[in-house]
Amino acid sequence: MNHTTYENLAKVWDYVEEHATVRQSAELVELRHKAQEAGMPQGSATQAALLSTLVRLTNAKSVIAIGTGSLVETLELVRGLDGEGQLTAVDSSAEGIALIRKSFDRIQDGTGTTLRAVNATAGTFLPRLNANVYDLIVVAGDVSNYASSFEQASRLLRPHGTIVFTDMLALEHDDANGGVINPADRSPKATAMRELLETVESDERFDTALTSTGTGLLIAVKR
Repeated sequence: MNHTTYENLAKVWDYVEEHATVRQSAELVELRHKAQEAGMPQGSATQAALLSTLVRLTNAKSVIAIGTGSLVETLELVRGLDGEGQLTAVDSSAEGIALIRKSFDRIQDGTGTTLRAVNATAGTFLPRLNANVYDLIVVAGDVSNYASSFEQASRLLRPHGTIVFTDMLALEHDDANGGVINPADRSPKATAMRELLETVESDERFDTALTSTGTGLLIAVKR
């Protein structure tokens, strides 16, 4: 792959991201800005759109969203539920979960989807949930969310249920130095993502695919 190809790939990422951003509703764009102004960075618009599509592709009716202030992703998952089912939002930040609740209130009259919003860590809350009843789990935010969520994934998911990890290349945190793709980046998240990738891909209970969407999505489907 030559230099021109790399430049073209960077332009492709920019184009696709801008395309997804333009297609988002004005309300969602407004909420993205509010979250970011409140100090809660939001993930890629392309990634959020793909997550919404994954809800429909998997015919999910019971979804868990885990992540600190991941408002845009949460609302896109609600959109993917098409007025049905339940979304459980788990956020260790009181500010993040309050913003999710407030934003859901704005759309509640237009959807039959129910929201269960919980201010807790993934490691504390997920073990309390019933087994084999969830279709899709999406993990974002603090590095501590990732391993804790995967530990519970096989128990929580129905057969062929899916868990998706965002920012698998560890590029969104403040101390990123090239993320997973830079061997010299030994920051906590980059180190944790390398370990998680190996753990998930070697787990025979799941089929996996690592994609370059956003800052890296790892999709694992329970067999």
